[in-house]
Amino acid sequence: MTINLLAAAAAEPSGAAAFFFQLFPLLLIFIIFYVLLIRPQQKKMREHQDTIAAVKKGDRVVTGGGLIGKVTKVTDDEVEIDLGGGQKVRSVKSMLANVIDKTAKPAND
Repeated sequence: MTINLLAAAAAEPSGAAAFFFQLFPLLLIFIIFYVLLIRPQQKKMREHQDTIAAVKKGDRVVTGGGLIGKVTKVTDDEVEIDLGGGQKVRSVKSMLANVIDKTAKPAND
């Protein structure tokens, strides 16, 4: 009986090792979340910020509200957008949702 108790005690990890074995799954889950979710989202956000920062006169843009127009004036943190028909609006750069590629062909042509 004593031999069985000694064998069982030898098989169980010590206090520090037991703590590591309990912490390991949590660390593994965090690493998986970082690689699959957080890192790609940060990369996409960085690309979007770079695209918005590079907006220049003549670009076609989509605002956060869904308005599509052509940029007529750019300042540090604002853009003036011509919506057509003589309507011009000013928008904060950070509210631009997308910059439409000039070389892209419309889908219905």
